[in-house]
Amino acid sequence: MMNQEWWRGAVIYQVYPRSFFDSNNDGIGDLPGVTQKMSYIASLGVDAIWLSPFFTSPMKDFGYDVSDYCDVDPIFGTLEDFDELIESAHHHGLKVMIDQVLNHSSDQHPWFVESRSSHDNGKADWYIWADANPDGTVPNNWLSVFGGPAWHWDSRRRQYYLHNFLDSQPDLNFHNPDVVDALLDTVEFWLKRGVDGFRLDTANYYYHDIELRNNPPKKEVVEGSIGVRLDNPYAYQLHIYDKSRPENIGFLQRLRSLLDKYPNTTTVGEVGCDFALETMAAYTQGKDKLHMCYSFDLLTHDASMTHIRNTMETIEAGLGDGWPCWSIGNHDVERVVTRWGNNHDAIAKSKIYMAMLLTLRGSVCLYQGEELGLPEAELTFDQLVDPFGIAFWPEFKGRDGCRTPIPWKNDIMGGFTQSTEAWLPIADSQRPLAVQEQEDNRHSVLHAYRDFLHVRRSHPELRHGDIEFLYNDETTLTFLRRDQDKCLYVGINTTNQDIILPVEFTLSALTLPEAIHSGYIDGNTVVLPPYSILLAKVTP
Repeated sequence: MMNQEWWRGAVIYQVYPRSFFDSNNDGIGDLPGVTQKMSYIASLGVDAIWLSPFFTSPMKDFGYDVSDYCDVDPIFGTLEDFDELIESAHHHGLKVMIDQVLNHSSDQHPWFVESRSSHDNGKADWYIWADANPDGTVPNNWLSVFGGPAWHWDSRRRQYYLHNFLDSQPDLNFHNPDVVDALLDTVEFWLKRGVDGFRLDTANYYYHDIELRNNPPKKEVVEGSIGVRLDNPYAYQLHIYDKSRPENIGFLQRLRSLLDKYPNTTTVGEVGCDFALETMAAYTQGKDKLHMCYSFDLLTHDASMTHIRNTMETIEAGLGDGWPCWSIGNHDVERVVTRWGNNHDAIAKSKIYMAMLLTLRGSVCLYQGEELGLPEAELTFDQLVDPFGIAFWPEFKGRDGCRTPIPWKNDIMGGFTQSTEAWLPIADSQRPLAVQEQEDNRHSVLHAYRDFLHVRRSHPELRHGDIEFLYNDETTLTFLRRDQDKCLYVGINTTNQDIILPVEFTLSALTLPEAIHSGYIDGNTVVLPPYSILLAKVTP
């Protein structure tokens, strides 16, 4: 953790502040609440935390619509509260990464307020403006992830502006060097306050095709990228002109140059596009762009081990000296126990999915509540606050179900707040899985996470080693992790049936903690009981 590549193989715990812990009893989680629970985060054995946005915002998209990049929204606290959070995290041996939402701002940001006021003001081209077609229609066929055209008519300028997400989130014009300079200044503001890195929201969206050419139709529509759902028209275009443009590379290089002035800092970029794995490789190769990227390839509904292996081998084939970061859950997708496990055998599946993720090659992002095995919260339409879910209900219920408050205690408000109402309801299905309940159960998902994170820390093969896949079917996966002269065999069974596999190696099984269901070696075979993992040293 003392070297400048602490991020390589690190485990990063994502905190969604609104739902972590409410310190002032207004029903909304805040930065002092995160600080109060810092010892809990440190107890998990993770290396860093990633804070979802806490900047000043009208909260149309819950912080991903920033109106001041250099201040804390009052609902979350103050800059002084943020400084105390940084100090506490560092005291606990944790790095702090924060979300940077650079692609777009809020329409209430002073930059946009000035930009929309006229055609000739000082920030007139800080956003992406275009004239209507002769018949008044939108400039091209680009679509918003949140539904409908990606263009919104502004009566002040009598032009359309581009928004890849909500129409209250206008896209910044990265083709303007003044915009790039201003955004990098905001990044440096937080570097000077002591942050250790950034998670870059929609990192491949920054540049658009300056000619505004139409996107072609997609020949094969599959789930995968941001917004790619078969009930969303966004899925039916090949997005080659509205994002993932070649000019993006130059900006990432400037960003890296800035971070290189601040030792021990890092970046992880969110990449959602039609060629996500190739883009991940391009953005992390050469040590002059991003340190890490993650895609949505493991955030889909495909939990097959064939998909896991294909994803890993595809990125490995093109990665070169780049580095991936993987997650199976975050604030934008259905919780993994529900998405992959259909809420059946939830405790056992939570443990084995965790073990799989933590043995793959790359860094890891864990989303708050995964360590508790939380299922997706079921909300009624009148309880929704997510504009994405409201727009696509009932086929898509939005992101509120994965954002409900963390249950710390098994009581009516989950120990999250002393208010009588939280910003999202405390899910009845989640309260029995509260932290306090699991602390007292040595076989709980929480203890399994802590134990396995300790195992990962003690084996450099799992943090830094190469990976070689051996066998898979839809539910079983085996591979090797090598680091210098050390080699581990990993066998994973995601079913409720015994799996018996022949092996050609001399293996010595590691003793795993009791919270983790372990496989074993029987002569020249590996036996994987239901929902188990085998870690074994390979003898040369």
